[in-house]
Amino acid sequence: MILFLLAGGVAVPSAAASARTVVRDDLQSVFQREGTKGTFVLYDVQAQRYTYVDLCRGRERAIPASTFKIVNTLIALETGAVSSVDEVIPWDRTPQPFPSWEHDMSMREAIKISNAGIYQQVARRVGLERMTGWVDRLGYGNERVGPVIDQFWLQGPLKISPEEQTRFLARLAQDRLPIGHTGELREIIQQEPGLYAKTGWQFEQKFGWWVGWFEQDGRLWTFALQMDLPTDAHAAKRVPIGRELLKTLGVPLP
Repeated sequence: MILFLLAGGVAVPSAAASARTVVRDDLQSVFQREGTKGTFVLYDVQAQRYTYVDLCRGRERAIPASTFKIVNTLIALETGAVSSVDEVIPWDRTPQPFPSWEHDMSMREAIKISNAGIYQQVARRVGLERMTGWVDRLGYGNERVGPVIDQFWLQGPLKISPEEQTRFLARLAQDRLPIGHTGELREIIQQEPGLYAKTGWQFEQKFGWWVGWFEQDGRLWTFALQMDLPTDAHAAKRVPIGRELLKTLGVPLP
């Protein structure tokens, strides 16, 4: 097995034969400073190196919540369930937790405000058989869709680990998935030059995600943050904590 040691870190056996693995639990202090706990996984694709803050949690599967909108978008476009990211999808008049969700909108708008209701409608258009087939074909997490088409990524049974998120996103960012429309997806999840990301929030279990990738000058890093949200106010800390960890670990964000 390959071992790798980083200053301030602890070497552990690699998760993959060709990858180096580093644990930086000293960076748990970044979460603790904000009154929470979490994990962070960074995959340096060119260096074939994984860096973990909390290795065990980084390999533990959990409900993807709204990070699944990345996959839902691709499948909807590939199957023709939605014609484009700008097709307007009618609000079905079901009460939503946020007033901003209660109107007609496209996937372009819905993904920016993480509108679960619109993406539930998108999933219903795809249908259970096609969705199950594509989740399996893409090798996403535990690949379990279950019998309910509009809840599986919000309540389970679909689960994915932060480490698996980084591997999946590396394939996506390099156009190595057996699905098209990655260009349209990139366009609607781009946060700034080179940075593509999506948040997620599991309300009942009180944890959140921030996953994505950063590319610059031929280099690619994928990442997944997952953290406890003991209060709703902690949701706003996901991206700042993630950005701090990325920079601390050497990713050249602007």
